[in-house]
Amino acid sequence: MRVSALRRGLFLLGLAALLPSSVASSQSQTEDAIKHEAGRCAMRGQCGSESFIYPQLPCPDNGPAEKPDKTTRQKLVDICGEEWNEGGVCCDEDQVDALAENLGKAHQIISSCPACQKNFYNLFCTFTCSPDQSLFVNVTDTVTTNTGEEAVGELDNLWVTDYGKTFYDSCKDVKIGAAGSTVMTFFGNSKNYTELYAFLGKKSPFFGSPFQINFPDPEGREKDGMKAKTSVARACNDPDEKYRCACVDCPDSCPTLPELASEEECHVGLLPCLSFASILVYSILLALIGTAVAGHVVYRRHARRENERLRLLQDASPSDDEDEGDVVHNAGMLDRPQRNYRINSICDTAFARLGGASARYPVITIFSSILVVGLLSLGWLRFEVETDPVRLWVSPSSAAAEEKAFFDDNFGPFYRTEQVFLTNDTNPSGPGPVVDYEILRWWFDIENQVSRITSQGGDATLEDVCFNPTGDGCVVQSITGYFQGDFSNLNPSSWKEDLRDCINDPGADSCRPKFQLPLQKNLILGGLEEGQDPLKAPAMVVTWVIDNHVQGSEAGERAMQWEASLRNLIKGSFKQQAKDRGLRLSFSTEISLEEELNGSANTDAKIVVISYVIMFVYVSLALGSASLSTRAFLNNPATAMVQSKFTLGISGIIIVLMSVSASVGLFAAAGLKATLIIAEVIPFLVLAVGVDNIFLIVHELERVNHSHPDEEIDVRIAKALGRMGPSILLSALTETVAFVLGVFVGMPAVKNFAAYAAGAVVINAILQVTMFVAVLALNQRRVESNRIDCFPFIRMSHISSHIRGGVTYNVEEEESPLQRFIRKVYAPAVLNRQVKVGIIALFLGFFAAGIALLPNVSLGLDQRIAIPDGSYLIDYFNDLERYFDTGPPVYFVTRDVNATQREEQQKICGRFTTCNELNLPTVLEQESKRSEISYITGATADWFDDFFFWLSPDNPDCCIDKNNHVCFADRDPPWNKNLSGMPEGPEFIHYVTKWLSAPTTDTCPLGGKAPYSSAVVVNPNTTSIPASHFRTAHTPLRTQEDFISSYASARRIASEISSSQNISVFPYSKHYIFFDQYASIVSLTATLLGSALALILLITSLLLGSLATGALVTLTVLMILVDILGTMSLTGVSLNAVSLVNLVICVGIGVEFCAHIARAFMFPSRTVMEKAKNKFRGRDARAWTAMVNVGGSVFTGITVTKFVGVCVLAFTRSKIFEVYYFRVWLSLVVWAALHALVWFPVILSVVGGDGYVDPESDSGLDEDLAARRYRALLPDDDYDSDDY
Repeated sequence: MRVSALRRGLFLLGLAALLPSSVASSQSQTEDAIKHEAGRCAMRGQCGSESFIYPQLPCPDNGPAEKPDKTTRQKLVDICGEEWNEGGVCCDEDQVDALAENLGKAHQIISSCPACQKNFYNLFCTFTCSPDQSLFVNVTDTVTTNTGEEAVGELDNLWVTDYGKTFYDSCKDVKIGAAGSTVMTFFGNSKNYTELYAFLGKKSPFFGSPFQINFPDPEGREKDGMKAKTSVARACNDPDEKYRCACVDCPDSCPTLPELASEEECHVGLLPCLSFASILVYSILLALIGTAVAGHVVYRRHARRENERLRLLQDASPSDDEDEGDVVHNAGMLDRPQRNYRINSICDTAFARLGGASARYPVITIFSSILVVGLLSLGWLRFEVETDPVRLWVSPSSAAAEEKAFFDDNFGPFYRTEQVFLTNDTNPSGPGPVVDYEILRWWFDIENQVSRITSQGGDATLEDVCFNPTGDGCVVQSITGYFQGDFSNLNPSSWKEDLRDCINDPGADSCRPKFQLPLQKNLILGGLEEGQDPLKAPAMVVTWVIDNHVQGSEAGERAMQWEASLRNLIKGSFKQQAKDRGLRLSFSTEISLEEELNGSANTDAKIVVISYVIMFVYVSLALGSASLSTRAFLNNPATAMVQSKFTLGISGIIIVLMSVSASVGLFAAAGLKATLIIAEVIPFLVLAVGVDNIFLIVHELERVNHSHPDEEIDVRIAKALGRMGPSILLSALTETVAFVLGVFVGMPAVKNFAAYAAGAVVINAILQVTMFVAVLALNQRRVESNRIDCFPFIRMSHISSHIRGGVTYNVEEEESPLQRFIRKVYAPAVLNRQVKVGIIALFLGFFAAGIALLPNVSLGLDQRIAIPDGSYLIDYFNDLERYFDTGPPVYFVTRDVNATQREEQQKICGRFTTCNELNLPTVLEQESKRSEISYITGATADWFDDFFFWLSPDNPDCCIDKNNHVCFADRDPPWNKNLSGMPEGPEFIHYVTKWLSAPTTDTCPLGGKAPYSSAVVVNPNTTSIPASHFRTAHTPLRTQEDFISSYASARRIASEISSSQNISVFPYSKHYIFFDQYASIVSLTATLLGSALALILLITSLLLGSLATGALVTLTVLMILVDILGTMSLTGVSLNAVSLVNLVICVGIGVEFCAHIARAFMFPSRTVMEKAKNKFRGRDARAWTAMVNVGGSVFTGITVTKFVGVCVLAFTRSKIFEVYYFRVWLSLVVWAALHALVWFPVILSVVGGDGYVDPESDSGLDEDLAARRYRALLPDDDYDSDDY
């Protein structure tokens, strides 16, 4: 068995070590001769030992107490107090000296709590020297010693129960040093006073009492004159300030912290208030709609009966003067808009001129566009991709980033950790113990191999890169540390008992690892339940702590190279060795997560490329078949070769890619680093916007070709762009503004994405109205000269041509099946009155459901989602959650708090009588008692108190000056607990520097080198302490909510300390930098999306000339966003920076879905509107016109394109892509398409704004004649009033 000298000293303190070194009486005693009365002893002197290597045993001595000499009396008073200043005693000078020596050892760990110290001293002073010893001590057994004398072998020691309880309670919470353990770890982890007594009295000749001391219950034992010892025990919160302990050592002494304001969310029953309100309002609205519909039906029936009655009385035949035909055949045109909107007319004219110029000079336009894009793309030479998560997701100006920089600058970057879990859970019957002699033998060898491996491309070993605060050994938190990493220290016969002893007493000298900091069991053993034998632990945890350095430094690169060697060794050899032994090994290195994320991105890239290729192919084919009917193809297959627009589709795709390239080049030249999100998302976004515009321009040109076949190509293209250009401007402008708002977000990933996206959208819109128009003009020339698509040098001369362009124009040739379906079936169906009511009720229900689900949207990003399936880190994160029952360390950092000044000292000290009431250590101690709220647990490593107690002359082995003199032994004023005269200024700097280099030893556990050498920054030039930290720990954090709440709580605590003490304190933990975003992400999301919606309202109202229609566009985009957020809550997509980027995308694409339909509604095409005939009037007619005009383009250009591309993402191996891209984008496509194609035309037909004349559809006599010639070609029965 191995145990520390300190612990051994405490054992002996209870018994033999306190006994005299000379024989006080050699009188033999029999049981009948023992007297229990006042003024009489029970034992005194020494009568030899049971073996020459065993300690001396006391002699039974029932003689009277004797008065000591003056010297002995003074020594006794100095040790035990003034109450020993008179009367006889049962001890002599040698015994008092022994008492002083051993109590001095205990003093180091209990002196911080005066009550505990007093009770401890009183127990042993009374037991050793009380003149009434025989009243409460009874020798029950004797042994014969090696000198042939009779000595004490066992005794009873009777104390009143209240004393034991108060004694235990006064000591149980006393903290020891930086490790944060309590004194009870030195007393067998006693849980109550009986266990404490049992530990102190247990016979253990080598390391404890040389004889057995029993502390029996005094009830029933008080006989023959014996009586339980009554003595005043001091409570740790004793009214006498002389004995009162500080809050950190006594919960009852703590001030009450202010109650926290309740953070519980508003609920009505089980429902959040927002959900309840949403459901209630929708229910009321639905009831009102139902009531209105019912009332309308009743009214219509009544009116119909009245009309029938009137017809019987009147001649219903029309007059000969009435133009019945006009009423029947032209009712749909009666409400055609008559007003012009100046802004639209200006835009129409400008785009018409731009389109005409681009079509007249296509080659110049194309080459000019290529030249400009090429120049912008030169920025690729400065292209860089940012992969550092900190620089991606943390604003450089955020508090977390600034505090991390402060921490790194003053204390060095936070350590790099390499962690391994060794588990025995591969057996189908369940987990088994992992601690076994042979397993330990193997693991000692594994750690030796780790210590010998060298870095890749270098010769650095663990010793060169590890964190080594004392210079004595690397910090390796492992079960092997209990044996100093040396297998030879593992005794085959006693290793189990040795291990249990070290787990119970990790501060024991023989149990401390080379780096001197005690190893707590929860750091090295996992899966243990309360009270379970540590040898039955199913998991073993090993952590190598590596020194960190500034990124890019040579030392940092060396550490990462060593990590790479470790990773390869574990993956290649150690895991297999563990498997061969029936064990499972999981691990992570500091660089592992970043490497796996980058690997995930490479995997995603293939899926993304496939997705884009499929969308490209679809667009090219769909665009080519837009105006090519099946009948035309069957009648004359050669027509398909001419009418195909595959080349035009490819050109459109190339333009999309050019816009992306130009945007990337532009911002790369400006120094904005790209991100993987930009690479994966921007093409998707621009393709969604650009393809729709391409379809709109091409389809409009087809209509112009039919209505104006005799015009020149550049005139027709000018008309087409004049009509669609303002629509493109509307969508591009609103999307750009929405993205530009993201530039004002501090998060670099969002900011850079917003800049790249806005640039790509603007450049793409410019190229579409210039370069694509030029390509379109060339393509139209090819078609009208009957040249084959893709092979324009081949001409099909045998194709018949009824009109210019070689195409027989009739409605069947003009329309695709989709357009015909929308015109004849879909649009009339959704605009039916009864159907409209149902659609409005249904979509308002979707909106209400989305609002009701908003409170369920969680925050965070689980690391397991961010890595690809099959990654070795998945097992590690699972084991971390299952077996690691320790939270991350948290540091409360003081900034510019000069601890050399008394006023500042009182704000950060905790164990001195003049410390401020709500000082920093006290607040942290109190917060740890409400860990369910604070997420803080355990003791605080309080450097200031440990430093000042290290100075105490009661710890003679701690502070020693150059003359081997105890530092404060003769100081005036002396060391004291009220801080009067304690070190300040240069004296403080002198001693704190000395303390920070003092090692932690068995005789002085308060040395500062190991625990605090990097915790205090000393500036002797300014005689100040510019920075220091107080370390504590979080509770085990399992979920994203735990991590977010822990950060918020630490922020609250630091803010309260700073405010109450008027000092600068901030919290720091390694994970804070990544969770800082969640402190404001909800408000940021609301602000960003709200601002985008406000600007959309402004721009659409301005460009459309109608506040009502602009409001409907904004409302529809809002409904899409809310429904997407509701879907996120149902599909497990949490809100974080990644999903915030996607929500910004949803705004842009949501506008794209709605903008073209809104403009087609406000500026209806006359030629299309005429087809409505007499069934639709007013807004209904314009809504029908908008759907027929652009509905097909919205469906084929955005919906199908995006749906095809998104579906491919379902096959990704990356969980983050599957969750945050596939799920969000799929819900975007579905909800945006449903709202744009179902809800939006319906709500426009109900409350849309008044329309305007479309300049390109109302150009005077020539336009009217062209339109009439076109109408003359329509079959008479195709637009019959009863068939749409």
